Amino acid sequence: MASDDTAPWQWPEQEWRATVDRVRAGRSLKPGTWPGGARMAVALSFDCDHETFEMGAGGRAVGRLAWGEFGRRIGVPRILEVLGRLEVPASFFMPAVAALIDPDEPRRILDKGHEIGMHGWIHENNSLLAYQDERDLMLRAFETLTETCGREPVGFRSANWDLSRNTIPIVREMDLLYDSSLMADENCYEILLDGEATGVVEVPVEWLRDDAVYLMFNRTPPTRPYATPDDVFEIFRRELDAAYEEGGLFQLVMHPFVIGYRSRIWILEELIRHAQTKGSVWFATHADVARYVLEHS
Repeated sequence: MASDDTAPWQWPEQEWRATVDRVRAGRSLKPGTWPGGARMAVALSFDCDHETFEMGAGGRAVGRLAWGEFGRRIGVPRILEVLGRLEVPASFFMPAVAALIDPDEPRRILDKGHEIGMHGWIHENNSLLAYQDERDLMLRAFETLTETCGREPVGFRSANWDLSRNTIPIVREMDLLYDSSLMADENCYEILLDGEATGVVEVPVEWLRDDAVYLMFNRTPPTRPYATPDDVFEIFRRELDAAYEEGGLFQLVMHPFVIGYRSRIWILEELIRHAQTKGSVWFATHADVARYVLEHS
């Protein structure tokens, strides 16, 4: 194998094939039909990074910690109100440290019929971790969420969707039902590891189905929201409509400290209402989607 500082055009075939084949999409898990004869499944998710969005990157800025706190204090309650009023379940991915800061939050979410999934220990970047460190943090996060929530999480989403070569092997070792960090399809698929089926379902994400891509504010690097809430809604609506026409999955990622503002929360409500007007739609948690496609594909 080539050394780490070898230019990629100098890699032998064995190396680039091994790189590509480490984690790949296996068989499609798109079912022929959804529960109740629904034409489409809608899987909404919310990444409750809160204060760990700042701390996971090594930051301690008080202002950015407060920004994360907004997600906990205002964003999540607004999201839960919309979901409850429209009777729609969803999945909330939470770093363990975020759960420890306010242990009642994940319990409140669960009490309303939603799912809590793993999202790292402190929103750390998995791709930067040594194997043992990554494994220890994932196991610690699993134990913390289990103790806090009173039930074991069954799904994992890597912070920033950055996985290492070891992430999926650890997910499989932990016997988790699904991952939701990869982008090889728009519908669910089984993950392959070094060419072998893992039994792990991928509930795929995509940057264009993520509110933060369009609406995030950052100083480093200096970026400002480049799309209006109306623009974002229109992108999401088109994705949803296309998924309906194909009889597939519409999966969405939102962040309480991004979508939770008064001028943005309407996007969530209007998107749900738009889906409901179609009549033949199954709203489900990521865990429910993963279980269903495994059994019916």
